[in-house]
Amino acid sequence: MNKRLLITLTAAVLLGGVAVGYTALSGATPDGAAQSVPAGAGPRLMVLSNGKLSTVSRTDPAGSREVTEQRCDRVYSAAGTISCLRPAGALKASELAVLDSDLKELKTVPLTGFPNRTRVSASGRMVAWTLFVDGHSYAANGFSTSTGILDTKTGTLVTSLEEFAVEGMPQRPVDTNYWGVTFTADDNRFYATMSTGGHRYLLEGDFAARKVRPLTDADDVECPSLSPDGTRIAYKKAVGGDPQKGWRVSVLDLASRRITELAETRSVDDQPAWVDDRTVAYGIQRDDGLNDVWAVPADGTGTPAVLVPEASSPAPIS
Repeated sequence: MNKRLLITLTAAVLLGGVAVGYTALSGATPDGAAQSVPAGAGPRLMVLSNGKLSTVSRTDPAGSREVTEQRCDRVYSAAGTISCLRPAGALKASELAVLDSDLKELKTVPLTGFPNRTRVSASGRMVAWTLFVDGHSYAANGFSTSTGILDTKTGTLVTSLEEFAVEGMPQRPVDTNYWGVTFTADDNRFYATMSTGGHRYLLEGDFAARKVRPLTDADDVECPSLSPDGTRIAYKKAVGGDPQKGWRVSVLDLASRRITELAETRSVDDQPAWVDDRTVAYGIQRDDGLNDVWAVPADGTGTPAVLVPEASSPAPIS
């Protein structure tokens, strides 16, 4: 990974040149597509509209939309903490910006790579991110990722999960990649995806102990997202175990290990987000390059429906 990171650092000045094309992939819409109107009181959803941080009412997510000037490639929010992976600039690589609910910048972390995933723990304390540092797709051969975690309370920063020991492996394999962190309620344990030796595992991590444990009875669990009640994980699962065939959004019951494939049959290359304990949301790109946020029941019933048109990166907020 160090060699690949060195190559990426050398190419960092090129990131600005490709940022426009990447923004289209991350859910951008044409300028002026979303009009800024107060979303009203009550529960809301945070999304990206044309790369701008926005909020909509959870009771009327396709209705009025409050659009800010804060730009992100990926965003997530919880308990007043906002994690914003900012677009690459012409003279610098990407960065993580941690904001409060008033969009005041609390901390920035310089990064190198293409913004891909981010999550905030339910308490707002822990922030995680994933970037592509080589290759731009989980279906590509030879892709590599960089995944880190920040404890906003103590300031402890782990720039790469590759620093953690892997339980059951005396020596960390050289081909490991990590992505898609989701936190438990205690702000210490987390789940993520680890790939090695051609296999993709769900792993459980311990932030304080600096170790991770692959769950060998849960293969092909990618981009996990823990339900609000902590009992299930929504994720994308490679069709037939082959990412080239696309991904099926599914839910894993952590106690029984029972897998439920959701009613969405299209390929979903996203980290699902729980709107509530019954509903899973995710982004799907249209043929015209725009993204919509879709939602589907978490129990396998129902029919997928557009939740927020021309938007991406959904996160429920109060």
